[in-house]
Amino acid sequence: MAVIVTVEIPGGTQEQYEETSRLLAATDWFPPEGFLAHAAGPDGSGGWRVVDFWDSEDSFLAFMEKARPIFDRDGVRTILPTVQEAVNVIVK
Repeated sequence: MAVIVTVEIPGGTQEQYEETSRLLAATDWFPPEGFLAHAAGPDGSGGWRVVDFWDSEDSFLAFMEKARPIFDRDGVRTILPTVQEAVNVIVK
């Protein structure tokens, strides 16, 4: 079952996001298994929002295991994501 993963990062910046994205893209396992789509941008209240689509929650959790050292290194605070079932995902 596909899932929508939303991460709210209070106080997060575009610079932090871009550096984290650069580090992830430099790994030999990116893009990760089960990844479908990604969007990110300012949340309108001084933070950053990330919305991902995954083929399953298990795929997302496997990604988090691999990515955790990058998130920790780049100073991204541990934020609990919201995971919800996706009834439909369309990727162009």
